[in-house]
Amino acid sequence: MENWIGIGIWIVMGAVIALVMKALVKNPDETPGHSVVLAVLGAFGAVIGGMLGVGIFHFYDPLALSAGGMISAAVFAAFMGFLYRWGVKALI
Repeated sequence: MENWIGIGIWIVMGAVIALVMKALVKNPDETPGHSVVLAVLGAFGAVIGGMLGVGIFHFYDPLALSAGGMISAAVFAAFMGFLYRWGVKALI
């Protein structure tokens, strides 16, 4: 049960990080909207990053609420938000 709570925290944390990134980073030629897409990408990035962090840093005792899982979830969610804001969005 503890791991499911941690994964839920990763999802919420990733969505919040992506939306904060949208609020902080303004793109002058962007169209309005895309908040839902950005939140979903941030949540997806947080889950993938959290699993990688737990797998790398806490291999023998895997817990989602560990420091390695939380930090890597935050970093990967920010990376996915960055990738969407400056990378993929420029192609559309």
